[in-house]
Amino acid sequence: MAHRSGFVNILGNPNVGKSTVMNSLVGEKLSIITSKAQTTRHRILGIVNGDDFQIVYSDTPGILKPKYKLHEAMMSYVNIALTDADVILYITDVTKKPGNEKEYTEKIRQSGIPVIVVVNKIDLSTQPHLEKIVESWHLLFPDSSIIPVSAINKFNIDILLKAILKLLPYGQPYFPKDQLTDKYERFFASEILREKILVSYNKEVPYSVEAEVESFREEGGVLKIRALIHVARESQKGIIIGHKGSMLKRVGTAARHDMEDFFGRKVFLELYVKVSKDWRDKPLMLRKFGYRQN
Repeated sequence: MAHRSGFVNILGNPNVGKSTVMNSLVGEKLSIITSKAQTTRHRILGIVNGDDFQIVYSDTPGILKPKYKLHEAMMSYVNIALTDADVILYITDVTKKPGNEKEYTEKIRQSGIPVIVVVNKIDLSTQPHLEKIVESWHLLFPDSSIIPVSAINKFNIDILLKAILKLLPYGQPYFPKDQLTDKYERFFASEILREKILVSYNKEVPYSVEAEVESFREEGGVLKIRALIHVARESQKGIIIGHKGSMLKRVGTAARHDMEDFFGRKVFLELYVKVSKDWRDKPLMLRKFGYRQN
């Protein structure tokens, strides 16, 4: 039986549902999901195996114009994804006009990599509107499949999978067949914590925060995790902690519950807040947090 194997890189603007699409395809929640832009900061691999295939999905940050060195690091993942893919999934949604995305879609077309355009959030559209959007994308990508989906409802995900498999090259698997991702458990602990921060605070604060797992160990069947919440300015520390520690306690409880679901065991979580002034523009700090440096 011939075996297919390859890298399928997921690209698109912020808030179009890239992470939801990947999680639906992988069948696991590997990428955190919120309604806020810049939720995904790292490049995360999700590996799906069948008897005759291995698909290595790669979720990337949303395309943006950098304001900080952090953003430059995030965009470096996007740029690399344009060079090392066997297939590109370009994710858009029913609220986006194809003409507004020409600068980056042109780069994708010039890459020479096979592309599938995924029009997400069709549950928010009408059939006539959706048909117009699909036709517009056909004009931009005449040689590509345009597949409408609702990732949150897993609608047409099976059709998308079949389209991906048709484009995947023949080859041996890149990873062991029982491997789900390239990330370690402590990475997912920090991402779960960051997700809870994103949904719990308003305005600039969540974007000025980084979660770092300092200690991750198991004792007596309990995961003991100590994590630091780094903020960029002194004024943000009090906001994160809240009155008499109320906000920090709420975030910690929500994060602990999700960690227990994700890891399948009890979790004891300690949280501390630290001011790491202007960390988003400091290469040493970014390297410490695992961001790629150009």
